[in-house]
Amino acid sequence: MTKERHAMRLEQFNKVKSDAGFIAALDQSGGSTPKALKLYGIDPDQYSGDTEMYDLIHDMRKRIITSPAFSGDRVLGAILFEMTMDRDIDGTPTADYLWSSCGVVPFLKVDKGLADEADQTQCLKPMPDLDALLERAVSKNIFGTKMRSVINGANAVGIRAVVDQQFDIGLQILGHGLIPIIEPEVTISIADKAQAEDMLRDAILDRLNALPEDHHVMLKLTLPEVPNLYQPLVDHPRVLRVVALSGGYSLAEANTRLSQNTGIIASFSRALTEKLSAQQSDSAFNAALDGAIQGIYVASIAG
Repeated sequence: MTKERHAMRLEQFNKVKSDAGFIAALDQSGGSTPKALKLYGIDPDQYSGDTEMYDLIHDMRKRIITSPAFSGDRVLGAILFEMTMDRDIDGTPTADYLWSSCGVVPFLKVDKGLADEADQTQCLKPMPDLDALLERAVSKNIFGTKMRSVINGANAVGIRAVVDQQFDIGLQILGHGLIPIIEPEVTISIADKAQAEDMLRDAILDRLNALPEDHHVMLKLTLPEVPNLYQPLVDHPRVLRVVALSGGYSLAEANTRLSQNTGIIASFSRALTEKLSAQQSDSAFNAALDGAIQGIYVASIAG
């Protein structure tokens, strides 16, 4: 690693660890892109095929990233889809643009989706090409990664399987010098959500306690039913930062729940973009984005 890259990564590490703000999730993939575009005001009959679809979602992300509202004073990082990492913004690779022009730390979504449900959970699909992707991410100045599993019930066997897989792959990611965001999402609509969250906290703590002292991870978790349930994770010396997903909550409810959890910051996707539209003028778009960013920022620093 060059001195320049080492200095950049240290600056990014300290920013993510200590600065006020939140992580913007701009990582909609193939399965979620049509829904994201529809919410943005672009229906499926307005494009044809994956190429046009990905061009449109990149245009949406570019519009967000280049907005005056999107800067490192409130947005600590941004999670990118692989195709976004591979594209440019105004002639600059996206990750480099985020850091050099916005002061925002770039992360990459690396998972390939969810496996079939077993024991009320969905682990990650196999990722045989992960090492090659991580090498490419390093070459493109990505700081960290994200991968999402799902928990649909308070099933101890399933939850342990999800957490073990996440941490095992996290060690592989750490081996490339990247910081993994471990995301075992608890579905917000399940009847035993609180019990599942108790099990999840304990399973994560077991794996954190086993990490070497020089290893750090981030955690991305559903906002819990019991405020500050995850405080032991927030305070753990192996945890760089705990961030929250909006998980289907409205922006208002997500912000309310977030503000009740000390030390947890947001990493919202749909809640960040729910008031944005392709039909808005630039001034209206920037004002709506600024309002969303400010609301999420305030909730992130309230805890």
